[in-house]
Amino acid sequence: MKLLFSCLGFGLLCLPVAAGAERGNLPNLVFILCDNLGNGDIACFYPQAKHRTPYLDRLASEGCRLTSYYSASGVCSPSRAAFMTACYPRRIDMHLSYEGQAVLKPVDKRGLHTDEQTIAELLKAKGYATACFGKWHLGDQPEFLPDKHGFDHFLGIPYSEDMLPGIDPNRPWPPLPLIRGSRVVEAPVDAQFLTERLTAEAVQFIRDHRHQPFFLFFPETGPGSRRESYPGPGFRGRSANGLYGDAIEELDWSAGEILQVLDELQLREETIVVWTSDNGAVRRTPQQGSNAPYQGFGYSTTEGGMRMPCIVRWPGRIPAGVVSDEICTMMDWLPTMAGLTGQALPDRAIDGHDLLPILTMPATAHSAYDDVGFFYYQTSQLQAVRAGPWKLYLPLAAKLAAGKNPKPLAQGLALYDVRTDVGEQFEVSQQHAAVVDRLLGLADGARRTLGDMEQRGSQQREGGWVAHPVPAVLVP
Repeated sequence: MKLLFSCLGFGLLCLPVAAGAERGNLPNLVFILCDNLGNGDIACFYPQAKHRTPYLDRLASEGCRLTSYYSASGVCSPSRAAFMTACYPRRIDMHLSYEGQAVLKPVDKRGLHTDEQTIAELLKAKGYATACFGKWHLGDQPEFLPDKHGFDHFLGIPYSEDMLPGIDPNRPWPPLPLIRGSRVVEAPVDAQFLTERLTAEAVQFIRDHRHQPFFLFFPETGPGSRRESYPGPGFRGRSANGLYGDAIEELDWSAGEILQVLDELQLREETIVVWTSDNGAVRRTPQQGSNAPYQGFGYSTTEGGMRMPCIVRWPGRIPAGVVSDEICTMMDWLPTMAGLTGQALPDRAIDGHDLLPILTMPATAHSAYDDVGFFYYQTSQLQAVRAGPWKLYLPLAAKLAAGKNPKPLAQGLALYDVRTDVGEQFEVSQQHAAVVDRLLGLADGARRTLGDMEQRGSQQREGGWVAHPVPAVLVP
């Protein structure tokens, strides 16, 4: 009865929020995005997790957990592009680097095109203060940095913390730079202090802009891509899972600092807090990160690679302590915030959907992806499609999901009910021919509009690029 009252209560509040946008009645948005963190790393999503995450556990108890939330890519740059633009990375030509790599590298010619409207630009047009603190990874050239995409403030690193000089002898990469605005202020940056420094910057931004609506994009740099994580000295040796676990517990502390300042400034009810990850935990030796109960690792289209933990809290608007298993994605935040603020959507094709019904009426709302499908791309290749409970791996990709199943896969396809068989252990394509046919039809539609391998889609757009990229270096 309490859940019904909360949902109905919000139904009455929906119209005033939208209509009140012109009166400045706008919610803040804090979006915390971890790097290479899996579902099994957080106790409120996987009770057997090795790490202590009391602040995230509290956040989950006060908000909604999304358990079929996807990153739109299994790797960093494309997933961040999807969040920024509400588009599949392939639509906006951000599925590959200029040289055909899975992510952007230092001194890359490729970057997010300035013609694309980002969520920061959409909110800035409504009077929001905007900031990005952390790992950007959408282009390190001046044309592609956050200040060219709607952010008033930026402090962070332009690409992954493992992209260091000497790793690739064929690439003259500069020392890892810390950039403020568009200027390198430190190089090399000491990665072990990044979480602490960026958290302090985020907290100060909230304090400075507490009297106006704000959008804080906080892409954490941990647990990161290095073979060994780099927690701050104050967190080393505190967890039961080595340096990786120490980094996870520091990220929990970081989220707690954000929650604390929101409480202190009495901004809880005015602020939507989202906490998630860009892709699943990656293979390490020894393996410390976990994507349990999903199979597979980051950088793949398995559920472990792309199905992310996601917590959303908005007290008084989103029912507390509930779970939704409806399909949601990283692409959905731009249209959700457009709906909440009364701002028009971009004047070009996007792929995300308004999440508000799922967040506010989790018992009855259903995902738009059940009708149009959600597409799993690995760089340029369409490897799988999901609608409702069903996920179909396509030919050439089906072997990714074969797991412990010893039987030959029918027609090179693999079908799983990933709502109940979350570990993708029971292949059922021969028992559900009609489902397979429907998902194949959705995949054909994606190929026509978004493309597949060398086949260009009819609705693909050109990505940004520069002819002569220069390294981001510290200038005395």
